[in-house]
Amino acid sequence: MWELSLEPALDRTDLLAEPVTEAIRSWKGQDAFQVTEIDPELADTAAFCERYGAPLETSANCVIVAAKRGGDVRLAACVVLATTRADVNGVVRRRLDARKASFAPQEQAVAETGMEYGGITPFGLPADWPVLVDRAVVDTPHVVVGSGVRRSKLVVPGAVLAGIGQSEVIEGLAR
Repeated sequence: MWELSLEPALDRTDLLAEPVTEAIRSWKGQDAFQVTEIDPELADTAAFCERYGAPLETSANCVIVAAKRGGDVRLAACVVLATTRADVNGVVRRRLDARKASFAPQEQAVAETGMEYGGITPFGLPADWPVLVDRAVVDTPHVVVGSGVRRSKLVVPGAVLAGIGQSEVIEGLAR
C-alpha cells in the first residue's frame, strides 16, 4: 500500500493532539484509527503524498470555515479530498445559512481547535461545530487525514467521517 508504518492510534497517543486522543477514546470502533509518524516538514498534503507514496485521491483535507451572518460568526469544518477544493462561497455558505463564508484565519483555527496548523483533523473538534464531509471522502475505502499535530497522520476508513457528531455528508461539497 503506502510507505507508512501504521499503528493503532491509541497505542501512540504521543502522536495525537489531546482533543484527537479524547475523540478516539470515546469512539465506538476505535480500531478503525491507525496512526503513522511522519516528518513534520512534510505534513502539507502534496509533500506528504510525494514522500510517502499516498495518492492524492486518498488524502482528505480538513479546513476550518468562518460563516458570518450579521454580527454572528459560526465556525465549521469541511472535509474534502486533496484532489478537490471545498465550495466555500457556494455550497458551504448556503448550508451554513451565512451571508459570507471564508477560511478562518490560521490563528483562530489553531486556537479554537487545539490543534497545529497543517494537522487539523475533523476528529476532536468542538462538539457543536458542523462537520461537512464531501460524499467522495466517505466513499473512499481509506483516507489519510491530520492527527491534530504535524508529525503524524491518521488513516481511517472514509465512512468513519460520516459518524462524527455533527457531521453531514454532502454530495458536491467539493469542486
